[in-house]
Amino acid sequence: MENQAFEVIIIGGSYAGLSAALSLGRSLRKVLVIDSGKACNQQTPHSHNFLTQDGKTPKEISLIAKQQVTQYNTVSFLNDLAVHGQKTPIGFDIQTQSDRVFSAKKIILATGIKDIMPNIKGFSECWGISMIHCPYCHGYEYKKAKTALLANGERTYHMASLINNLTKDLTILTNGPMDFNEQQLKKLKTNSIEINEKEISEIEHKNGHLHKIVFKDGSKERFLAAYGPLPFEQQTSIPLELGCELTEDGHIKADYLQQTTVQDVFACGDNSSPMRSIAHAVATGNIAGAMVNKVLSEKQF
Repeated sequence: MENQAFEVIIIGGSYAGLSAALSLGRSLRKVLVIDSGKACNQQTPHSHNFLTQDGKTPKEISLIAKQQVTQYNTVSFLNDLAVHGQKTPIGFDIQTQSDRVFSAKKIILATGIKDIMPNIKGFSECWGISMIHCPYCHGYEYKKAKTALLANGERTYHMASLINNLTKDLTILTNGPMDFNEQQLKKLKTNSIEINEKEISEIEHKNGHLHKIVFKDGSKERFLAAYGPLPFEQQTSIPLELGCELTEDGHIKADYLQQTTVQDVFACGDNSSPMRSIAHAVATGNIAGAMVNKVLSEKQF
């Protein structure tokens, strides 16, 4: 890569990053997309709820997207991991794992998030296959199936209402003492949703497909699917190194134009929104790319 200076560096080359790159490539912007090739949904067999691509594998969608973006010769790709970022008098420097440094006037963070897996044997092997995070992305495939919800408290109550729409055979596994108020308990009971407070020791599965959930008292219960809303952290420390503020939930704080709290740094996709889906990542990436081009165009005009 001869020229180390770019107008825009996009950190992350999955759906949000590629969508931003497409907007910028079509605007003739000199762009570098840095991506390590380790998507968080690589274990997911099929993607759903993304118009025109429903049922495709995540890899298929990414390959088509990258092939289309590659047609724009002002967009370059680097298979590497961005590890550090800093503000400079003329923009930003991004350092990669291979010790290369690239500079740009604008940064788009499309870095995603990292799920924090619970210490339950078999959980991570099932994650994205039969242990799912989103009723919109995968719930239809398990409609009317015997389903578990591994969660507790306020967020559980919200998830239960969505899953109850897809199956009436739902059990909440709180993995310890439940944390619901009287009104919530009454509502759950009205909808015939059972609550099991036993601690979980293992997920029995075959190639990621849930078979049984094993409890610490030795008992087991058969389920076909389970929802497991997980805590998360940012995939990289670069947003904090650049001074970006985070929300209380841990997302990068960004406005409706994907601008972060740091001027000339934009964020899109899972790192800046709880709406975790390919469709949303593509939409916010498109906005981020368009807004960066707008800022650059107005400055040059």
